[in-house]
Amino acid sequence: MARSEVHPFHDFLQWQVWPGSYKNPPVDGNFPCPDGIALRIDKQTAIVSMGSCFAREIKKVLVQQEYNYIVEERDNPASAHASAAWERTYNSFSMRQIFAYTFDRFTPQLRWWKVPGEDRVQDPYRRIMLYDSLEEAQVDFAAHVAASRRVLKRAEVLILTLGLTEIWEDTEDGSVICLPSGPYPNNGGDMSRYRFRVSRYQENLDNLEYIYSLMAAHNPECKIVITVSPVHLWATFRKDLDVISASCNSKSTLRAVADEFVSKYDNVFYFPAFEMATIYTMLQGKSYFADGKENFHVNRKTVQFIMDHFFKYYNPQ
Repeated sequence: MARSEVHPFHDFLQWQVWPGSYKNPPVDGNFPCPDGIALRIDKQTAIVSMGSCFAREIKKVLVQQEYNYIVEERDNPASAHASAAWERTYNSFSMRQIFAYTFDRFTPQLRWWKVPGEDRVQDPYRRIMLYDSLEEAQVDFAAHVAASRRVLKRAEVLILTLGLTEIWEDTEDGSVICLPSGPYPNNGGDMSRYRFRVSRYQENLDNLEYIYSLMAAHNPECKIVITVSPVHLWATFRKDLDVISASCNSKSTLRAVADEFVSKYDNVFYFPAFEMATIYTMLQGKSYFADGKENFHVNRKTVQFIMDHFFKYYNPQ
């Protein structure tokens, strides 16, 4: 039990007070864990996940620890980050579109990019997906939709890792491309129909609500775990903010969105991976940043610390 030293007197549980404040215990390598976490995940639980770079780290550890991590399209490089060939989903709009084409409708006006001067086509909504022909792209995407549906309907726990709020939006129909990258834009493809903007709180919350509604309809027993990625922006397309401030805005917005979303549903849970990396690791006098050219990423020790606590939270022995 921890105590306040200011009026009015109040008793707090230890996880309710800042580590090391007043006479309260300092950090000891165990992130404060609230009482009564209702979610339980064991090695038989069917787990599905999606997100960006940090989601890939979650997947790696779950597979290494021999949890029942569900994967389809294993030979497709776009499944390296997730349970199907969804590729990296940097924002909630990309996630929403996945659930739309899996369970609802997703019919953007411009579905494929034709690489200038070539027969190849690129999927604007899955960053690295390239095909030798439009016919090949259409056949493979139909198979992907079927795989996506199987994975999401099998999930007992779905982990969604929120990354950033910056998006590139089709000005004609509002669809959101993954990133303006790959051979189509690099070879001079027309990008004039797309605009960059910063998405805001309510629309990100609306995206999660849409995802929830589809999962409730198609897999109502599934539990959802929300995390915010501790991987910062490598660069920002914003002209009004530096990259550090832009990254902070993304994470802060998404953390607030997650808090409201989780508070509304008994089967949705928040896992504080972001806080474990960016605050608790620093309180221990350690850096959570990776070395080298990708120093905006999270280092291996911090990933392991986070995942050790994931198991502590949801599979206590």
